[in-house]
Amino acid sequence: MSTVADQRGSGGLGTGPVRRVVDRFIGDPVGPTHIVVGRITGNEPSGRLAIEQTAGSIRNRNLPLHGRVFLLTGNLNAAQQRQRYIDADLNRRWTRENIVRNTPSPQRPFTISEDREQHQLLKIFRDILGTAADEVYVLDLHSTSADGVPFATVGDTMRNRRFAMMFPINIVLGIEEELEGTMLEFLNNEGAVTLGFEAGRHDATGSAANHEALIQAALVNTGIVQIGDSPRHEEFLDRLKKVTGVQRIFEVRHREPIAPTDNFQMYPGFQNFDSVRKGQALAANCRGEIRSSEKGMIMMPLYQKQGEDGFFIIREVARFWLRLSAVLRALDLARFVALLPGVKKHPRRPEQLQVNTRIARLFPLQIFHLLGFRRLRWMHEFLVVSRRRFDTQSPFTHKEAHHG
Repeated sequence: MSTVADQRGSGGLGTGPVRRVVDRFIGDPVGPTHIVVGRITGNEPSGRLAIEQTAGSIRNRNLPLHGRVFLLTGNLNAAQQRQRYIDADLNRRWTRENIVRNTPSPQRPFTISEDREQHQLLKIFRDILGTAADEVYVLDLHSTSADGVPFATVGDTMRNRRFAMMFPINIVLGIEEELEGTMLEFLNNEGAVTLGFEAGRHDATGSAANHEALIQAALVNTGIVQIGDSPRHEEFLDRLKKVTGVQRIFEVRHREPIAPTDNFQMYPGFQNFDSVRKGQALAANCRGEIRSSEKGMIMMPLYQKQGEDGFFIIREVARFWLRLSAVLRALDLARFVALLPGVKKHPRRPEQLQVNTRIARLFPLQIFHLLGFRRLRWMHEFLVVSRRRFDTQSPFTHKEAHHG
């Protein structure tokens, strides 16, 4: 029986029904693997359009590939309905519990549309990861309800950083700490190098072109396409440079979570990377006005009905701190963190640490960030943090590489 990894798709272009696998291309099977996912949120069409353009380009030019390329649609049902989601946000469903529930072939009917979507995607991801002979790279294509400069969202591992910094785009670190159950966090923990890209406003004419430029640049940056076989490579890089300007690195400082009962209303006029003052009025809900918790820049202000994030506040990170964290992680100093006062291993999950913030006041969260730990959750006075697998090395250098 054939699998997703040993056949080439028949295409997915045109105005036909939305398909899960838009296309797949198998060049050298022992080379790297490139997975591109569009419309994990169904009301963001530009990623899907860019995927179709890329599929047509590869096919029409018979592009030689030193690896494998898989072009996928995320939330099929929501995409067909042009909604962010049907029953639940698919990009918040990748928790351990949901993955366990949706991994086997259940005999029960799915009561949540996004559980069916996740079940189908999991089968595809497991097959691709299980047959990968080299590094796996994943792009997750998004757009925003507000205008502003495009940017990448990156889970803060050294492998992800190195990949993201190959592109002339702004990079935002730390958003995955504020969000639970994202698809990229799951794939990151499976050993893939991941990058999310917010290409512009949902309905902006340039968003699909920005997405296509990123995909095409990634084909070269992953080594799947040789630069001599990509005559438009400089054109794609120039487009990313033009929409971005000088590359800058940011970290998330605040997330404004919202629920449907909050009656959240973002004040008009905000764009991505607009400067905000501490105490500035940004939005309102049923409890009153919402003001900025600190000075910084606003990111992804919500101007649509569906969503769980009202806005984010970000701040630029100095390159010095990025270089320092790279040195500290290379030295693997994180091994000794549990020896610090107020820090101990989780009693049931040894890969996690519990930080008593009343004792470990001299070790703020930024110190743990430098060493590669991410915040997971609060448990009373304890902050639970964890390092990602494969932070500094490829999974293919580990004995535990890809269990599939």
